Amino acid sequence: MPAPRRARDLLQRTDFPVHPFDQMHGVDTSGLVPAAHLVTGHANDEHITAYYGVAPSILRALIGHWRESVPPHPIHSYTFIDVGAGKGRGLLVASEYSFRKVIGIELNPALADTARQNVGHWTRAHCEDPTAASLAPIEVVEQDALDFELPATPTLLFLFHPFEAPVLKQLLRRIETQFANRPGELDLLYVNAECANVIDLNPAFRQLFLENVPMSPEDHAADVEAIARQKEYGSTGDEECAIYRYTGRSRGPIFDPAA
Repeated sequence: MPAPRRARDLLQRTDFPVHPFDQMHGVDTSGLVPAAHLVTGHANDEHITAYYGVAPSILRALIGHWRESVPPHPIHSYTFIDVGAGKGRGLLVASEYSFRKVIGIELNPALADTARQNVGHWTRAHCEDPTAASLAPIEVVEQDALDFELPATPTLLFLFHPFEAPVLKQLLRRIETQFANRPGELDLLYVNAECANVIDLNPAFRQLFLENVPMSPEDHAADVEAIARQKEYGSTGDEECAIYRYTGRSRGPIFDPAA
């Protein structure tokens, strides 16, 4: 018997419309790439979702909410890591902040290559513009996120729902395993938080924020135009977003989603 169709199976690949972010900066982060087009032969292919660039206004707003949570270290101490970086839009936006470093982890070779090209263009354009603010250094790593060695610096992990619950559970275990053998401090930003309950039920993480974050009018217009090409989807003009802090199983209260 064939497996039941999931929402992700109804997505259609599109390269247009070109997002205003790309028009302004001359990069290629637009379009939607369904999971069926992202198969790499990895065991977790069945749990990936799709590529769709995060709305810049959503990520900027969520970083703002994270900073309001009073992180234990200044922003320049943090390494920003985008898990499932895709074409790299999140990396480019994050590099506008004074992070210690910005890293994108992407398993799909074609997306990782596009991300590197975008990073190269973005960095050159900023270097050639004397009025542009300095950027955080950016690196694209073509790797399974479950094999990635987290840095020793304070870390801000970003997920735009890159995979479903089975892989998210493995990622959380990976974080705990690494930090069991050495110190580590980590916060997590989650956009389109469809599997937030997986993190809520993990006693090593404490929820700091859970709200629908609105897009800017410009991003909403672009989202409406893009999603209109998908028969089963609509644009609400916002994203459910969550922020978590790693506390470890022996530190801090266990978050009760019913409280």
